[in-house]
Amino acid sequence: MLHSLKALEGFTISATDGQLGSVNDIYFDDRQWVIRYFEVDTGWLAGRNVLISPISVRGIDWKRKTINVDLTQQQVNNSPGIDTARPVSRQHETALSNYYGYPLYWAGPYAWGYTALPTMLEPFPIDEGTGQQQLRLEPEIDSSDDDPHLRTKDEVIGYDIQATDDTVGHLDDFLFDDQDWSILLMVVDTRNWWPGKHVMLSPNLIIDLSWEEKSVLVNVSRTEIESSPEYDEDYPPERHTVEDVYHRFTAQPPVAPVASDNVRQEERR
Repeated sequence: MLHSLKALEGFTISATDGQLGSVNDIYFDDRQWVIRYFEVDTGWLAGRNVLISPISVRGIDWKRKTINVDLTQQQVNNSPGIDTARPVSRQHETALSNYYGYPLYWAGPYAWGYTALPTMLEPFPIDEGTGQQQLRLEPEIDSSDDDPHLRTKDEVIGYDIQATDDTVGHLDDFLFDDQDWSILLMVVDTRNWWPGKHVMLSPNLIIDLSWEEKSVLVNVSRTEIESSPEYDEDYPPERHTVEDVYHRFTAQPPVAPVASDNVRQEERR
């Protein structure tokens, strides 16, 4: 079953020795369409926001609205903080990965580096002398990959959906798989443009995400979006629904999502 990205907001992050705080926002990769970090408001623990990777997640209690992580309060308290007013840089991601002893996810061919599942990643071994993670050299990364392609849920929810021939509504949510944390579908609310409904589209249809225009350009027509499968939050779709949605647009080959130059320039200011 796929889950709502918006539904994770406010979930409690539970460490091995107590609560850490709550999910304030979510960072996802707009190139590989994978959730990369939870932005956590640590409240009383550290009084600041930190990033926690799904690599540390060991289970989600959907009824209790709790995400269990294999971290301690002290680990998170001492972790690199985040300036929410600035985009997350590759340097910050590297510092975060080194601190927790995680391999760099962008160093391999799969969504999580050299594996498809974050739970299969093994942290660096502990140095018995210092008690710290032993860092090892990662493969050299091409400088052209310095852009982490990270966006936040709060940034893009509400963006207009621009079809090839008309504006048809706005982006209302994303649906993801909590095994590999991949974003598989996006939910479009069409009701503010015509008597419509919530429909599902594949993020592979996205041509551009425009920060300046606050819009999502998709490679399908208004008519095709109108005929897309309807989304009902009371009955979340199963994984096979992704293929059903994809096959509706076989006449329009998916276009790899890219971000416009003006977006990247604006984010770096």
